[in-house]
Amino acid sequence: MKTVLTFLISISLLFAAFTATAGDGGGLKIGDVAPDFSLKNVDGTIVSLSDYEDANGFIVIFSCNHCPFVVAYEDRMNDLHDQYATKGFPLIAINPNDPELVPADSFEKMRERAAEKGFQFPYLLDEGQTVYPQYGATRTPHVFLLDSDKVVRYIGAIDDNYQDEEGVTEKFLENAISAVAKGETPDPAVTRAIGCTIKTRK
Repeated sequence: MKTVLTFLISISLLFAAFTATAGDGGGLKIGDVAPDFSLKNVDGTIVSLSDYEDANGFIVIFSCNHCPFVVAYEDRMNDLHDQYATKGFPLIAINPNDPELVPADSFEKMRERAAEKGFQFPYLLDEGQTVYPQYGATRTPHVFLLDSDKVVRYIGAIDDNYQDEEGVTEKFLENAISAVAKGETPDPAVTRAIGCTIKTRK
């Protein structure tokens, strides 16, 4: 009986250890170097991080059309681009959703949305859904702030109030950009991304 019990406990611990490892979700952690990508922009061009030779950093936001959390942040994303692109921190939005599952997130609909909202930043389609797993994005919106060497310095939410911009008390992303620009470590460096789950075929 004791042998069986010991065996069952060992199996349980092994399963728990595997689950913990598998549940890490992979993806980037603070201090990792982010992989580059080559994705199609709504204007038909191909955009990569390497295109920005003089960048001081990168604001990479996994985004989409249909998610109400993203819709609530679109004007703030425009403002972030206006405020920081000229300071060497370009904003790059990437739609990770499978358009066959969410037709509202098709490339054509992305083009329409970008025109409607007047996006001046690249809005890219993660065709084949190969980029978002490398980064470890799980939500839209999900922010990855990189420095000039493409090292991840902040991961998480744009701020602490998606519902009401006037009610924001913590501008996580802006504070992180300010820290990186000063050569300092963002605090916090990680926050919880609030948004819609990424739609992918199993």
